[in-house]
Amino acid sequence: MRTLSLGAALLLGLTLSACGDDEEPSGSGSGSADSGVETISEGTLTVCSDIPYPPFEVQEGGEYTGFDMDLMKEIAAGLDLELEVKDSGFEGLQSGLSLNSDQCDIVASAMTITEEREANLDFTEPYYDSKQSLLVPVGSDIASIEDLAGKKVGVQQGTTGKSYTEENAPEDTEIVSFPSDGEMYPAIQAGQVDALLQDLPVNIEHTKDGEFEIVEEYSTDESYGFAVKQDNTQLLDAVNEQLQELRDSGTYDEIYNKYFATE
Repeated sequence: MRTLSLGAALLLGLTLSACGDDEEPSGSGSGSADSGVETISEGTLTVCSDIPYPPFEVQEGGEYTGFDMDLMKEIAAGLDLELEVKDSGFEGLQSGLSLNSDQCDIVASAMTITEEREANLDFTEPYYDSKQSLLVPVGSDIASIEDLAGKKVGVQQGTTGKSYTEENAPEDTEIVSFPSDGEMYPAIQAGQVDALLQDLPVNIEHTKDGEFEIVEEYSTDESYGFAVKQDNTQLLDAVNEQLQELRDSGTYDEIYNKYFATE
């Protein structure tokens, strides 16, 4: 793991102070004497996420919860950092804009690792494997992706679900893009679209009221990763180490079962 030890970080701070107090540190990162990991705000791990996206990211009573958020809380605690969450549009997250403009240190937003995204981001080790799925109202005549011919299907812009729909739906399918699930789900509830094609766990959440059902699942060999700015190997290594510790301690399984365990 290529991170500064606590002692090394303190020594570096003393060395810089001896060089003169009137000189500002270079770059936007202020670092953290507690963790040894450089962050944009001292003592804080700032995470960008597109919220809501249940069960991965949810805001309830001013608190952020969900699978990704619970993992981020544990990772921040393991690094002796406070956690700050910023709600951000997914397009800026997957393009690298949010990280490159120093809005946050890390992206946690149920983001699939793809070659295209790896051109702009560095990903941690995968922390979740997912599928795509097709959600329709109960009683719909849509039973498969082929039945979307002449229908409207909602997708989230910039996602692998959108790409899968574009590649596999009939040519006369009307693909309607939304900024997030926060707009997609109300659209199908209002009858503005006939179906939603997106990540399986998110669509499962929408079946719990009994009004919608999943008619197809698609194995797309997708894995989610947390993303950091390219070449930020210090933070990348530190987060990977924390993920491994969560797996080794059983904490990862506890969080996973909280959101995904079946009876």
